[in-house]
Amino acid sequence: MTPDGNQPSEPLKRPYIWGRFSGFVFVIAAVCLILDQVTKVWIVHSADVATNGPIKLLPILDLILIWNRGISYGLFQQDSDLGRWLLALFTVAATIALWVWSTRVPSKLPALALALIIGGAIGNGIDRVVYGAVVDFVYFHVGSFSWYVFNLADVWIVAGVAGLLYDSFTNGPNSAAN
Repeated sequence: MTPDGNQPSEPLKRPYIWGRFSGFVFVIAAVCLILDQVTKVWIVHSADVATNGPIKLLPILDLILIWNRGISYGLFQQDSDLGRWLLALFTVAATIALWVWSTRVPSKLPALALALIIGGAIGNGIDRVVYGAVVDFVYFHVGSFSWYVFNLADVWIVAGVAGLLYDSFTNGPNSAAN
């Protein structure tokens, strides 16, 4: 009994492994991962951009090959094996945390956003383990303006973050964290 004479309420049980939208998150993350990895294998092995040079798709869009040993926008470049494996371990830890978060979301929008981020994170993490660096290959440029080189995993991650931001502004403070 509580001091006011009521029965204590049961603590809210929050899932850690599987939640309401976990199947949805798993499928979306898997599709994102597969698309990301297929494009990277094609760029590195089939198109062999490293040997054959850039592929011009549009006047503002080329496919090139850049090995990113850092994280987003080339930050925290790691030339050592220790740095590479620390980034890979960080990816694993972040992916686990994102998955647990996804088991607790109340609606499909944050579930979709988290699925995109998870798929992208795993895709870039696989690159780090297999190649020692992330395969970046989409180069957007207009005149003298040059955007950074990115891959589909980066697109998924940015779209996922945008989705979480949108959800947080449209559903009130901390709605995505519920």
